[in-house]
Amino acid sequence: MAIEEIVAPGSSIAAPPPVVGRFSDFVYQLRGNPATFAGLFIVALIFLSALLGPVLARYDPYGVNLGDAAVPPSFAHPFGTDQYGEDVLTRVVVAARLDLIMVLSAVVLSTVIGVTIGALAGFFGHFFDEGVMRSQDVLQAFPRFVFAMAVAWALGPGVITVIVATAAINIPGYARLMRGLMLSVKESQFALAAVAVGNSRWRLLWRHLLPNCLTPVIVLSTLQCGFTILEAAGLSFIGLGVRVPTAEWGVMISMGLQDFLQGHWWIYTFPGLAIAVAVLGFNCRTSSIPSGGGYRQCPCSRFRISARVSFSAVASCVSWTA
Repeated sequence: MAIEEIVAPGSSIAAPPPVVGRFSDFVYQLRGNPATFAGLFIVALIFLSALLGPVLARYDPYGVNLGDAAVPPSFAHPFGTDQYGEDVLTRVVVAARLDLIMVLSAVVLSTVIGVTIGALAGFFGHFFDEGVMRSQDVLQAFPRFVFAMAVAWALGPGVITVIVATAAINIPGYARLMRGLMLSVKESQFALAAVAVGNSRWRLLWRHLLPNCLTPVIVLSTLQCGFTILEAAGLSFIGLGVRVPTAEWGVMISMGLQDFLQGHWWIYTFPGLAIAVAVLGFNCRTSSIPSGGGYRQCPCSRFRISARVSFSAVASCVSWTA
C-alpha cells in the first residue's frame, strides 16, 4: 500500500523530534545555571594554575629577598610579599599544584577503599556486614578533624601524611553509602536475571551491581574534594601536615598569622581566599555531575550556601588562631 493511501489528503507527517545528546543537554542546562558555570570555571582555573602556574610564574616561589620583605600589594607584587620577601601571588599559584595532588590522591584513595568495603559488606551481609559497619561506626564516632589529627600525629608531618589522614576520615562515608546502594540493587530484577543466566557471585558483584551504584559515589567524591581542601590546609596550618617553607595554602596562612599584629594582612588573606574559592568551585561543580537521565541542578540558593560555608570556614580558622 502506498504512503499516499495511508495519509489523509491535506495532512502532513510531523518530523520526529531531534535527538539531543547528553553533552548538548549539559550545555543547555549550563546556559541557564550561572552557579554551575561558575563552579566549572573555578575548577578549570585551579587545574590550569596547577599545570601552568609554576611555568608562567614571574618570581621564584622560594626566592628569599629580605629587601622586599612584607611589601603590601602593588603593581610589581599584586598580592604583596611575605616576611621573607617571597611573592605571595606566585606562592598561591604554585601551591595549587600541591594542594590539588593531595586532594585528588586522598579522594581517590578513600573512594577505592570505601567503595570496596561497602560493596562487600552490602553484598555478603550477615556477620561480615555487621563487623564492617560497626567498625565504621567507631571511626565515625570521632570528630573528623580530630581523627585526622591523630592519624597525622602518628605518621609524622609530610605530604603522604596529609593524603592518608584526609583519606582515612572519608572512608566510612563511602562505605556506608555503597553498602546502602548495594542492598537496594542486589535484589532487583536485573540482578536476579544475571544469576539465572549463570553469572558467578563475583561477576554479579563487579560486572552488574557495582556499575549501577557509581553515580552517587561520583557525586560524593566531587563534593568531598572541597572538604578535603579544608582538611588538608587545616593539618598544614597546625603543623601536622606539610611543613614550612613549602608553598601550600595552609602553610601560608600559618606563616602570615605570625605577623598578624604587625598588620601584614595580605600574607594570610590571599591564601585564605584561594581556599575559599576552591571549595566554592568544587561545591558548585558537584551540581553538574550526571544523575540518572539528566543533570543535577544547582539553584542560586545552593550557590549562596556554598559561598557561606566556604568563606566562613576559612574565616573561623583564621579567627580561632588570632
